[in-house]
Amino acid sequence: MTLRLAILADVHGNLPAFEAALKHALQQKPDLIVLAGDIINGSPDSAACWQLAQSLNCPMLRGNHERYAAHYGTTKASPDWVNERFAPLHWTVAHLTDADRASMEALPHHLRLAEAPGLLLVHASLRDDHDTVEAHTTEERLNAMFPNVAERLIVRGHNHHSRVRLWEKGTIVTTGSVGLPLDGDPEAQYLLLDQGETGWRILHQLVPYNLEAAIQRFFTTGYLEAAGPVGRLYLREVATASYAIVPFLRTYERWSKIMPLSLSQGVERFLNQY
Repeated sequence: MTLRLAILADVHGNLPAFEAALKHALQQKPDLIVLAGDIINGSPDSAACWQLAQSLNCPMLRGNHERYAAHYGTTKASPDWVNERFAPLHWTVAHLTDADRASMEALPHHLRLAEAPGLLLVHASLRDDHDTVEAHTTEERLNAMFPNVAERLIVRGHNHHSRVRLWEKGTIVTTGSVGLPLDGDPEAQYLLLDQGETGWRILHQLVPYNLEAAIQRFFTTGYLEAAGPVGRLYLREVATASYAIVPFLRTYERWSKIMPLSLSQGVERFLNQY
């Protein structure tokens, strides 16, 4: 082994998971830690997670949730962000300083490391911070997400489950999520990459952490009251490591075409049925 990288992504304000994953990663003696975005927003402790991330003084990417926080209240913000659906973002922004948000705005969209030629790091894709890479994503769509890429290995976060995807130009590795895994396993996920003489070795990591402590933070911080119905869905996702927000939004849209239904009523109905 000539180089070891620890790549952590998608903490989403879950401080117990972040601390456990970081402790485990440091025990592996990496040459470099990289944070691949979405440190904030989801669980209650975004500010503490951001402070911990900053203290590492390591390369960091801007995820879509850092973008939300940086642009909230500016001309770059979506008009939808003032709605009740985005109450978790309101909580996050209220607990960040202007300096925090300026630092998020300044983060790069992608990284190429001098010590790791042939490796490209992004949050979601080179094109956009929202792109999804799945097993069935076509080569055509992948080429659009990663245009003119010479690197044979791309590492990304954003999708909250670990995956290795081969494509015509090389390999795309999704790290998995530190604080909000959505593959049914609530342990914190991150990625170790070992570079040797014959190439890269990909080592997905699972780290147990105090899930009950993470759940209790939703109740003891006032987050659930402030974050509203969608805060309850984030709690469900943390507790079960399964999708709730995206399925709810799709279901709620269908329900709303049939009957008047507030967001709170919709979440209550969804949580009772699924």
